[in-house]
Amino acid sequence: MSVRERYDTELEVLNNKIVELGRFAREALKDSLAALENRDIEKSLLIIDEDIKANRIEEEINDLAILLIAKQQPVATDLRRIIVAIKIAADLERIADFAVNIAKSTIRIGNDSFVSSIANVHEMYEITEEMIELVLEAYTDEDVVKAKRIAELDDGVDELYGETIKDLLSSSAAQPEKLAQITQLSFVCRYLERAADHVTNISENIFYLVKGKRYDLNK
Repeated sequence: MSVRERYDTELEVLNNKIVELGRFAREALKDSLAALENRDIEKSLLIIDEDIKANRIEEEINDLAILLIAKQQPVATDLRRIIVAIKIAADLERIADFAVNIAKSTIRIGNDSFVSSIANVHEMYEITEEMIELVLEAYTDEDVVKAKRIAELDDGVDELYGETIKDLLSSSAAQPEKLAQITQLSFVCRYLERAADHVTNISENIFYLVKGKRYDLNK
């Protein structure tokens, strides 16, 4: 195996680790929403315990990236690919952290019935989950068309976030005794909105990877 072939193999390992972390983050977010909707404390505790896996995968990505830079002294294009991988890993790890935060909010809410429908919360999750799936495809295929679609989906999450926070504020005025739960549901909305923002960050890095220049997709 030539030096370049070995290097390409190691880059493929790096890419596969990114996808592995992305899938973990996606599943953690899915589980956290299921736990919230079912007010499942045991599942929430498991999500918190398993977050160490996301940290481990991110560390593996960073270690491999550093090793590639040290061993191969990559040219500009390959160096950009490695740096992008490090940044994407950080965003994916943060998404997994938001799943943990949602699990913690679920524990704080406990077994109380919801003050109002959480349909908007679920819709925010569904859009965010679609964004994660799409961004992993965009990264694997280096597809900027899919990456641009992610920014458009993020607008939908932002709109739902604004609507839902307004509804929760109205509920807090009508049911002040439920303020603690309303606060936690507001946090959940914020965690989903921030998770979607991190997916958009990833799509911007895909643009940088493919085009070699920065694009602000949040405008």
